[in-house]
Amino acid sequence: MDLISTTYYAVICAVLSLVAPAIGGVLPRVLAGVVVGMAAAASLPWVKSLLGI
Repeated sequence: MDLISTTYYAVICAVLSLVAPAIGGVLPRVLAGVVVGMAAAASLPWVKSLLGI
């Protein structure tokens, strides 16, 4: 994984970890992680194109 991808996912995970305790039980947190992960993976090519990479 290149530096841009690693940094991108690190930022996404950090933000999710800040919000996760407020989400509720285990299942809602897991579902939030799945949704955020899918959105992050889907938007990475767009972010890279914005950065010209």
